Amino acid sequence: MIATDHNLVDKINQALDEVRPHLAVDGGNIELVEVTEDFTVKLRWLGNCAFCSMSEMTMKAGIEHAIKSRVPEIKHVEAINDFLPE
Repeated sequence: MIATDHNLVDKINQALDEVRPHLAVDGGNIELVEVTEDFTVKLRWLGNCAFCSMSEMTMKAGIEHAIKSRVPEIKHVEAINDFLPE
């Protein structure tokens, strides 16, 4: 993670805090795992979101938009969960 830029991480977490209540309604959450040097945000789906077939759409329509609107220097947003929804 770009650990030296706490302001960047704080802004990303603020953006995630905007969408977390919507995820919590369905028993889910999301956590920031890493911000790479090429400005890719890596997230992990938690709870029901880890298994939801709509997670990809939620990522593009909600989470990616929230992050990029608050932190325009971010180039990519991706989930790193290593399992697929059933």
